[in-house]
Amino acid sequence: MKLQGTWTAIITPFKSDNSIDWDGLEKLVEFQISQGIDGLVPVGTTGESPTLNWEEHNDVIDRVIALCKERCGVLAGTGSNSTEEAIASTRHAVKSGAQAVLLVDCYYNGPSSQELRDEYHGAVAKEFPNTVVVPYVIPGRTGTALSVEDLAILHAQCPNVSAVKEATGDLDRMARTRKLLGQDFSILSGDDDITFKMMTDPEICADGVISVASNVVPAAVSRMVNLAAKGDVEGARQVADAIAPLLGIVTVKVDNPRKLPSGETVVVNDRYRNPLPIKTLMAGLGMPSGMCRRPLGKMTRAGVEVVRTAVSRVWKSNPEVLSPIADFFGIDIEARISEDSVWYSLAQ
Repeated sequence: MKLQGTWTAIITPFKSDNSIDWDGLEKLVEFQISQGIDGLVPVGTTGESPTLNWEEHNDVIDRVIALCKERCGVLAGTGSNSTEEAIASTRHAVKSGAQAVLLVDCYYNGPSSQELRDEYHGAVAKEFPNTVVVPYVIPGRTGTALSVEDLAILHAQCPNVSAVKEATGDLDRMARTRKLLGQDFSILSGDDDITFKMMTDPEICADGVISVASNVVPAAVSRMVNLAAKGDVEGARQVADAIAPLLGIVTVKVDNPRKLPSGETVVVNDRYRNPLPIKTLMAGLGMPSGMCRRPLGKMTRAGVEVVRTAVSRVWKSNPEVLSPIADFFGIDIEARISEDSVWYSLAQ
């Protein structure tokens, strides 16, 4: 099983009481499949795995696998900062039918690269030799990283470690991954805004993306990825340009005022990270979403306006990118974007 193409890191929709919206999840899965996605990634960072308890975590994986019914792939998020938890979660996912699992590098306790290789990724891979194991390297969130060299050693020891989700932003590292691990190893982009670059750089030749933006524009992201994979660089570039505003809001950075106890007003730069911006966008458009669980909250009005402006630009320039949402969910996109009250309700 070679992982390639477009895999949506699907959100976990919530109801107003913060319980999981199972009907909404089913609609989102069906929407993704209808748009020709290659696979879904439940309960990754975008699916808010840190704030789901393990029962919810396992239930989401079970539901997504059952809903997909082999119509697309499922790469189940089963990582933890505890190897035993990761093994238990992977065991559950495999029993439910997952053929591949995504393991984020251990966060907070900060193991070395060697420990990540031997005591975490390697331990899971050896326990489940018939399951594709995908290390997820994102040091900006975990504070640690599996090195390319240890990834190469791990792949030689455990051939089922046959792909990596690259969210380091380090193109030189990715080129070294390709050099050391060869063309049969899958490199998947973990950053929407550099997927095009990763796939068209001859030293990287990424195989696809685990995408956040494809929650909203799965067909467009898939088209970009497929064109890049075929070598149609200009065609892929045109699609990438059309959806660029949406690729740029996975993280939203805005300056917000703070009033100190002394009465002085200062400005602080707030960084609203995934999945808050994408869920804000989906809620604004009327898709099943709900807001995020604490400690993620709501963006300020300035942050929400960044999201609204991005989707407005895409709607104005390339409405066909968003039209599948209108058709599938019965949404008047123009009306939703234009209605101030919709977006004001999503802000602090």
